[in-house]
Amino acid sequence: MATDSKAGSTTLPTTIVLAGSTGSLGLLIAYHLRQRGATVRALVRPSSSASAEAESLRLQGAEVVETDYSSVADLTQACQGADCVVSALSGLRQVIVDAQTRLLNAAVAAGVPRFIPSDYSADFTRLPEGSNRNFDLRREFQQRLDQAPIQATSIFNGMFMDLFTGQAPLIQPAIRRIVYWGSADQPLESTTMVDTAAYTAAAALDPTTPRYLRIAGDITTVRDLQVIASEVMGQPFKLLRVGGLGVLETMIKVTKTLMPAENEVFPPWQGMQYMHNMLSGQVSLPTLDNDRYPDLHWTKVQDVLPKRG
Repeated sequence: MATDSKAGSTTLPTTIVLAGSTGSLGLLIAYHLRQRGATVRALVRPSSSASAEAESLRLQGAEVVETDYSSVADLTQACQGADCVVSALSGLRQVIVDAQTRLLNAAVAAGVPRFIPSDYSADFTRLPEGSNRNFDLRREFQQRLDQAPIQATSIFNGMFMDLFTGQAPLIQPAIRRIVYWGSADQPLESTTMVDTAAYTAAAALDPTTPRYLRIAGDITTVRDLQVIASEVMGQPFKLLRVGGLGVLETMIKVTKTLMPAENEVFPPWQGMQYMHNMLSGQVSLPTLDNDRYPDLHWTKVQDVLPKRG
């Protein structure tokens, strides 16, 4: 039985079709859906059916379904009887626009009432076109989704907080600096991948979700990060302002010219574009829907940084 965490009522079992189920986020969404009692139909490509990730899904109790993402008929069959399709697909045009469009068409053909696209990111609806290649692809799919006869809900979570300890260049423990461009007082929304997955699972089982849901596990400025990193790591951090946002724009152009890597999902210049979007304040979330599911708990930045030795 699935539980409506908002109302606290018990409902009939809910079937969720999950695309992109073998990715990091997809696996987490599947776990939290199962924790809430949902029936999970995890779509996997035939080449991934025997993978460790697919076996993990089976062990969690998910139904693993081999699916040809190039076939609307195959996808339609996989979507039959589902209450919601959740996409956690990751990729470029062939995936975010083309494969998701086929998945959308299949969901509509199968009569699935709801669709959650792979939009887990900053609020790209507030950005001008051309600001971020990956966001532009999601915006293109969004236009198709909004024209389809299906209830759609996008979840915006700022940036993944996990990146503070890896790919995001802001916190640099080796030199004990917080590296940034623009203003040190610009609020930055971030949410861990685990918290994003838990929220997505709750939303997938909630038939009353609006078109957009916006969440942030924590909101911190660069100055906040300086204080937090100093306290958690036990060493004083200083601020290092590389320059204004114009300097970052120039760095993006130069990096894209020297290392275009156009077939990579996250080449260096793409990450720099994302950082520019965040530091510009253009994607700041006007309101938050964190309280929609009161049983969820939110991880803070200090919880993901490596502790002092």
